[in-house]
Amino acid sequence: MNESESEHSSSQPAADTGENTALAAEAVDAIEKLSGVHPGYRRAHAAGVCCRGFFRPSGLGKEFTEAEHLQEQQVNAIIRFSGSSTDPALADLLSPAKGMAVQFILPDGEVTNLLGVTVPVFFARTPESFIDIVRMAHRLRTGTLGPIELMKEIVSHFSESKEALFAVRRLKPPASYAECHYYCIHAYVLVNAEGRQQSVRFEWVPETGVRTLTLEEAAQQPDRYLEDELELRFKDEPAIFQLVAVLGEEGDATDDPTRAWPEERRRIDLGRLHISEICPDPKYLLMDPTILTPGMLLSDDPILKFRSAAYAESYGRRIEGR
Repeated sequence: MNESESEHSSSQPAADTGENTALAAEAVDAIEKLSGVHPGYRRAHAAGVCCRGFFRPSGLGKEFTEAEHLQEQQVNAIIRFSGSSTDPALADLLSPAKGMAVQFILPDGEVTNLLGVTVPVFFARTPESFIDIVRMAHRLRTGTLGPIELMKEIVSHFSESKEALFAVRRLKPPASYAECHYYCIHAYVLVNAEGRQQSVRFEWVPETGVRTLTLEEAAQQPDRYLEDELELRFKDEPAIFQLVAVLGEEGDATDDPTRAWPEERRRIDLGRLHISEICPDPKYLLMDPTILTPGMLLSDDPILKFRSAAYAESYGRRIEGR
């Protein structure tokens, strides 16, 4: 799970329980075994770069939600791009899936967060299966299996992982963080002024299109070539992403992040995110995707609801230097 973190306080996180807290500790323990403990770093998506920008809404979101950042007023944002690995020293090329976490800073100083990754679905349907899959991946990695064999072995025991792991296998090295398509894999519920509810999934679509490298080209790049590319890009132009809301229909799963929605679903242009400069990574940045603003609700996705407790556990260990 991607734990990206802000000096801005949280608004309305999902309610936690003792059971969630215990499961969260198990989940973070399992993640730590993948590449060891790296004090001061996030437990997943450990290597990354923070940027500043702003989001300019299109106004088309008003039909579906009262959420402040989806009306007409421009809001500032903090963005963190990252690799997916738990190892902060791993080269960009060796961490295939990438992440983009966005924190919208609302006019009243509160925040709301949206997390995206470069695969359209998650690999686990429940917190319990997440822990089991991560533990199995650790056991398999300590053996002699290569990456492809490891994926096949996991899928043979956890069929829910098939779509996500095959999507990872199809990924090509990105040319830029700014030229990736990021999927916010969980369903949310938008609520408009009349109280009408609409299930949605969000996507960040790069304005310049998706661009990738061949393995040979990527192998010639330095370990942190994606951050280097952003520094050069920002000297000439911002990175711009369109925020798209994919509207769910009856029968579309809102409780299962391992299942994609049909391609033909209606898509709404909610606005543009302009990213213009790299900034220091705020120590207390916490991009919990369950922190919402009025006009948005959590869906019945158990992984989404679990993220609040898991992020809190990871955040606590990181801030304490563990």
